[in-house]
Amino acid sequence: MATPKKFDAENADNLEDIEKQFAVKAVMQAQTYWNLLEKVKGSTLRLTGMDDEIYKHFMEEFPEYSTPESVASINEDDMKSAKGKERWRKFMNTYEKTVHDFNFGTLLRVGSKDEYQEHTTIFVPRMQFLAIEISRNKHGLNDWIYELEHKST
Repeated sequence: MATPKKFDAENADNLEDIEKQFAVKAVMQAQTYWNLLEKVKGSTLRLTGMDDEIYKHFMEEFPEYSTPESVASINEDDMKSAKGKERWRKFMNTYEKTVHDFNFGTLLRVGSKDEYQEHTTIFVPRMQFLAIEISRNKHGLNDWIYELEHKST
């Protein structure tokens, strides 16, 4: 079905049922990711076939996230500021044809030491999630989840 020519996505009404479906999918994705991190150390996990390319591009476009400390805790205000949105939009649009659901809403933990909870997560496009979580995994910041799960075994 084609989008009407005069459709304005910025001012469109959201249908409650559609919003609920998106929320359910985002929660399911978060649960799946957490379950993976319990089974496999994040430092050995690949989220896509393009992890290395995404990481390299992320570091080029966002050098301020190059250290483990900088990617461990995310500042939502910086990401969602006018400047931040423009930078992220440019980064994400690179993957429009190569990463499935590249802009689909996804839950991201604000801190790498946080579990998924209402006050520790933000809603971001999938490419932001991938860039940040790939970086966290490369720095070993998510390994604690596996280690906690396997502490007594």
